[in-house]
Amino acid sequence: MKRQAAERRGRRAERIAALWLRVKGYRILGERVRTPAGEIDIVARRGRMLVFVEVKARDDETDASAALEPARLRRVARAANLALGRYMADCEGARIDALVISRGRLPRHIEGVVDGDWA
Repeated sequence: MKRQAAERRGRRAERIAALWLRVKGYRILGERVRTPAGEIDIVARRGRMLVFVEVKARDDETDASAALEPARLRRVARAANLALGRYMADCEGARIDALVISRGRLPRHIEGVVDGDWA
């Protein structure tokens, strides 16, 4: 039962994150994009910038931010590299962002959580 609850919570956080990004002027290109290296929570674009977004949800913002561990971000970077070809048309750049969802707070969008040398 705990796994099902975590799955529901994750899906809800991803819906909130997608809505937040839309409000900020991003167009959502994909959600839960699967690659051989793993899954990308959200693929979005604003202007000519392509953004791969990792969503983390925890009760506490500190816990959510701490969940952005380097090994997880490396997996997201590998997946983003594999997905670049699908989404990169007409884009000038790409980056990996994180969106932290925590109880009782507005979402926190962290741009460029992975150094620019991942692509």
